[in-house]
Amino acid sequence: MLEELVGAAVGVGVAGLAYVTAAARVVKQYERGVVFRLGRLRGNVRQPGFQLIVPAVDRLRKVNMQIVTMPVPAQEGITRDNVTVRVDAVVYFKVVDPAAAIINVEDYRFAVSQMAQTSLRSIIGKSDLDDLLSNREKLNQGLELMIDSPAVGWGVQIDRVEIKDVSLPDTMKRSMARQAEADRERRARVINADAELQASKKLAEAAHQMADAPSALQLRLLQTVMAVAAEKNSTLVLPIPVELLRFLERGAQHPDYQPVERSLEATQPAGEQSVEQ
Repeated sequence: MLEELVGAAVGVGVAGLAYVTAAARVVKQYERGVVFRLGRLRGNVRQPGFQLIVPAVDRLRKVNMQIVTMPVPAQEGITRDNVTVRVDAVVYFKVVDPAAAIINVEDYRFAVSQMAQTSLRSIIGKSDLDDLLSNREKLNQGLELMIDSPAVGWGVQIDRVEIKDVSLPDTMKRSMARQAEADRERRARVINADAELQASKKLAEAAHQMADAPSALQLRLLQTVMAVAAEKNSTLVLPIPVELLRFLERGAQHPDYQPVERSLEATQPAGEQSVEQ
């Protein structure tokens, strides 16, 4: 009799252990469990930790609650200003309602991927090339709203959307490079012209001051000679100021002006003049 009781107890223990083994489930910290009993949603979402279900009756599906990083395949499109571009992006999203993510959509990852691709093509068609290249933050916000609107019913929340790269045709790259080069050349010419204008104004002011003080021109000439001589050049070109030539011209036109040779002949004695003759 005792042996029968021991055998029954062992049998019950083994059956209980097998039942617990079949019914035990472990939900990780970043997961949530959704239980279906005979195909119908059962109770609340199971929290992380040790959980028990009814074997052969209940079915536990685990849903990852971590943020998912999903790259969006590159999409080709024509912008509003008729430029063919190729744009790829990346979507960050997470599940906020595990039951809705399992019941309302067949595969929420695939659904988010397809919605991101169609939204990206729509954004390309509505935007200009300059917006795609320089105003990405605004486009990212618009793309996020377009994806998040249907994703709310799937129990998914779009955390962030980023346009990763914009590829342009080689002809467009060369055209943009020529445009940038022309713009820089224009700015360089404007800066040079402005510098020439400022320099001419300063030179005009200096010329007026030198006209009031003629000795200043001689001092400036000496400074130029010193600057050239400091380079240890073998040839030195000494310019003659125009003012000096004008001074000599005014002296030649003066009635009291006499050449140097004639003044010397007038001062010599008559005997010496005859001897020379």
